[in-house]
Amino acid sequence: MQLSRKVLRTVATPAVAVLVAGGCSPGTEIASPTAPPKTRTAAPLPTRPIELEMTYEQVIKSVLPSIVQITTGEALGSGIVYDTDGHIVTNAHVVGAATTFQVTLATGGKPRRARLVSSYPAGDLAVIQVEDKTGLTPATFGRSADLKVGQIVLAMGNPLGFSGSVTQGIVSALGRTVTGERHAGGGAATITNAVQTSAPINPGNSGGALVDLSGQVIGIPTLAAVDPNQGTAPGLGFAIPSDTATDVARQIIQYGRVVNSHRAALGVRVGTAVDAAGEPIGVAVGSVAPGGSADKAGIRAGDVILKVNGTPTPTATDLAQVLATLKPGDRAQVELLLPDGTKKTVTVVLGELPAGG
Repeated sequence: MQLSRKVLRTVATPAVAVLVAGGCSPGTEIASPTAPPKTRTAAPLPTRPIELEMTYEQVIKSVLPSIVQITTGEALGSGIVYDTDGHIVTNAHVVGAATTFQVTLATGGKPRRARLVSSYPAGDLAVIQVEDKTGLTPATFGRSADLKVGQIVLAMGNPLGFSGSVTQGIVSALGRTVTGERHAGGGAATITNAVQTSAPINPGNSGGALVDLSGQVIGIPTLAAVDPNQGTAPGLGFAIPSDTATDVARQIIQYGRVVNSHRAALGVRVGTAVDAAGEPIGVAVGSVAPGGSADKAGIRAGDVILKVNGTPTPTATDLAQVLATLKPGDRAQVELLLPDGTKKTVTVVLGELPAGG
C-alpha cells in the first residue's frame, strides 16, 4: 500500500500585549510602570481530562490482569484469559505450529505450562489452556456489533516483549476485510468485519485485547498495516471483532474445533495464475471438491476464476476477500477463463468454509 505522510507544523506566534487607554478621574492613582504585576489566582484545572485519566487508570487496573504473554519456542505474543478453566484466546499466528507453550500473567509469577486446544487459521484464532488455573482473572467480552467510529479504545498486550503495555487510540473504521501474511500453522488469514484502530499495534500485541472505556474486550489486535517501502504504517491497526472471537472460542471449547465457520466457500483448491509477463490474471483452480459448490456449478480443474459478482479476483487473496463478504447459501456469479481460452459465467450456490480453511 502507498502511504503519504503529512507533517503538520504548529507555529507559535509571539504574544501581543493590547493596551487600552481609559479616562482617569481626579484623585485616581496611576500605577508605576515599574510596579510588580498583581498576583492572579490560578484557574482550577478542568475536570473532564482528570475524569478521563481516572477512567483509563480504572480500565487498565481492571483488564490488565486478564492479559497474558504466550511464549513458544520461536516467538511470543499475547492472549486473553477467557474463563476460570484456564482457557486463553489468542491468534492462530501466535501459536503457529506449536502445541505447548509458556504463559506468563501480566501480574508476574512463574511461567505456566499450557497446551493447544485447537487452532482456526482461516480466522486467525486459537484457544490454549493452562495447567495451573489458580489466580486467573477472566476478561469481560463486550459486543463489537455495538461499536461506533470515534470510540476511545486501549490496546493491551506484550509488544516486543514489554509485558503489560498499553496504547491508546480510537475506533477508526468498522467492517473492514483484511488479509494478513502467511504464517506457520496455516496460510494467510482473511479477517471479516475487522475493527480498524489508531491504537498502535506492534509485534507481540497480537492476541491481546482491544478494550473500550467500560473495561470490555471488543476486539483482538491482530494486524498492522505495512507499507512495502516504509514498514509498519503508524495508526493503522486491525482487530478481530469480539463477536467473532467469542463465537469461535465457544465452539472450540465445546467441540474441540470450529464446527460452523459462518463463512462462504467455493469448494476449490486454488493458486494464482499469471500471464506471459508474470502478472497475476486470475485464480487457477487446482482441484474441485467432489459434490461441492463449484463442482455442482460446473467449475473444473484448470479453469481460472476472473471475477466473483463482478469484482476482479487477480490473486487468491483477492478471491478470499470477496468470499469473506458473502455467506453460505448465497448465490454468486463466477466468471471463468476456460483452458481453451473462452470465457463463461456460472452461478454458484456457496458452501461453508470448513474449519481447516
